[in-house]
Amino acid sequence: MSGAQESRARVARRIATAAAYGGGGLGLLGVGLVGLLVTESRLAVRAVGRLAGEPPRADGVYGDGFTDPVAGGSAPEPPILLAFLGDSTAAGLGVARGQETPGALLAAGLAAVAERRVRLLNVAKSGARSADLARQVELAVAQRPDLAVVMIGANDVTRHTPAAQSVRQLGEAVRALRAAGCEVVVGTCPDLGTIKPVRPPLRWVARRLSRQLAAAQTIAVVGNGGRTVSLGSLLGPEFAARPEMFASDRYHPSAQGYATAAMALLPSLCAVLDLWPSDLAPEAPARDGVVLPVAVAAAAAAGQSGTEVAAADPEAGVWHWAQLRHRLRLGLPGEPGAASAADPAGGASANSHAGTGDVRAT
Repeated sequence: MSGAQESRARVARRIATAAAYGGGGLGLLGVGLVGLLVTESRLAVRAVGRLAGEPPRADGVYGDGFTDPVAGGSAPEPPILLAFLGDSTAAGLGVARGQETPGALLAAGLAAVAERRVRLLNVAKSGARSADLARQVELAVAQRPDLAVVMIGANDVTRHTPAAQSVRQLGEAVRALRAAGCEVVVGTCPDLGTIKPVRPPLRWVARRLSRQLAAAQTIAVVGNGGRTVSLGSLLGPEFAARPEMFASDRYHPSAQGYATAAMALLPSLCAVLDLWPSDLAPEAPARDGVVLPVAVAAAAAAGQSGTEVAAADPEAGVWHWAQLRHRLRLGLPGEPGAASAADPAGGASANSHAGTGDVRAT
């Protein structure tokens, strides 16, 4: 493990421990650094554009083509209920059409892989922080979802929420969802150092805090029975190099940016529901699937593209050891050599499947 990973693992353990025992305060930031961050943040806010309106609604049923009666003439299976929780990125702020939101993309992709209808329930809100998850969990659990995706953390960093506090709140949300019989996949805090209007030294601070929070989030999520996918390390380099990944405010993802995030999450959603094809070997080095202490696995994931972290032996209730996986990354439509939701072997996009993307109002 590199020096950076060792440092990140140590910090993540401190945050997670503080979260477990009710720690808070300024946490890892000294008063002087907080002052610098606040000043630089104000300058960045002035440079970031404003997106008018609310994210497009995308709730509904996807994959309506999969409604034929099952063998024996019985009624078709009920839709898989997919709940989306989190902030503006979970809600899809930055795109014009509901089908371009990450929730819609994942519902359509999941329907294509499962060959079954998927109902999307999105309770995410723009501006939400981890403190807002409790209310969102309440709304989601009332509908008894099969699977929940949580994307949270950016606003906790930008609004200077103590890391231990936000991690504790995320852990409580995951625990409540799991207690309701819902599988949980969390897209950890994105790399805020990629935001163009953010200049050094704030960019460096934002990147460090984002990755530290992502690692601590992973410890809390795995410890409460969920699994995580690192979005920061995956989206960071691509977003930094490709301006089209951002919406007009240069902060939120564009339709292409959300598609990239969805493609990173979809394999883990399929895997948690035992839908991921067993003949698809992960595109990963030989150490894929390695079991590590959870803090070490969390630190490694914060710096490795699209890495999934899950408990090594969840049936035994052991959360101190975790498994790293680099699942096959589904590429954007038309990306050379990339697999897709409709054709995991490559050659077709998720939208090419008849029935995926069909939406009915709920």
